Amino acid sequence: MKFTKMHGAGNDYVYVDCFKETVDNPAETAIKVSNRNFGIGSDGLILIMPSDKADVRMRMFNSDGSESEMCGNGIRCVAKYAYDHGIVTRTEITAETGAGILTLQLFPNAANKVERVRVNMGPPRLSREEIPMNGTPVAQVVAEELTVLDKTFKITCVSMGNPHCIIYVDDVDNFPVATYGPLIENHQLFPRRTNVEFIQIISRTEVKQRTWERGAGETLACGTGASAVCVAGVLNNLTDRKILNHLAGGDLELEWVENGPVFMTGPATEVFNGEITL
Repeated sequence: MKFTKMHGAGNDYVYVDCFKETVDNPAETAIKVSNRNFGIGSDGLILIMPSDKADVRMRMFNSDGSESEMCGNGIRCVAKYAYDHGIVTRTEITAETGAGILTLQLFPNAANKVERVRVNMGPPRLSREEIPMNGTPVAQVVAEELTVLDKTFKITCVSMGNPHCIIYVDDVDNFPVATYGPLIENHQLFPRRTNVEFIQIISRTEVKQRTWERGAGETLACGTGASAVCVAGVLNNLTDRKILNHLAGGDLELEWVENGPVFMTGPATEVFNGEITL
């Protein structure tokens, strides 16, 4: 199988061009290629596929083989690959995902290779049934208490096509993400598990994020998570609608348009191409 290794702000995936390749068992393949000792090493597997609804289609599998609806960093890399490899020729394209069809604006450099992508992530989904969460279907979850082990957190939950639980902490660098992340990910509140974002507020326009990603563990960046954080900051009156989010792998720019979608802008980087025998 031929593949391309790419990352968006350090959130790295193995990408397969399914215009040319066939992946018979993507869940099993994701587990094999993601292994950082015995495989290629990645947060998961992303298939770049033909679509009858958009310019391209993305399917995304976590390192544990589970399929997720969307990946904000991944979709930027899909757009870069599609442009750089001639699948598309326009700098505004559409991509079909498990969370719907998204519009992406591409920014090529002087060598006509895409370096940055702006994604219309669509409007946030805020009710429990949309996230999904157990409890009153139409209720929103803003600063609701959740006790895990010895700590009681105030959680705000948002779906950007996949579920996110946002928690504010005073010192995110030293917070034990690996202790609390998996317990919240698999909490009975979340029937399809959840991603967990631990956030430190720097100012009204700046935050710092660490992510425990559903099915993958802690990752260097999460684009849908950063988008959800932008929304949660507004809901809690902690940040403005336009913020800069510092993630371990790099920075993302977010803007939540009033009564509208969230826009995310960030880098997309191709690391190398290769071939693996499965």
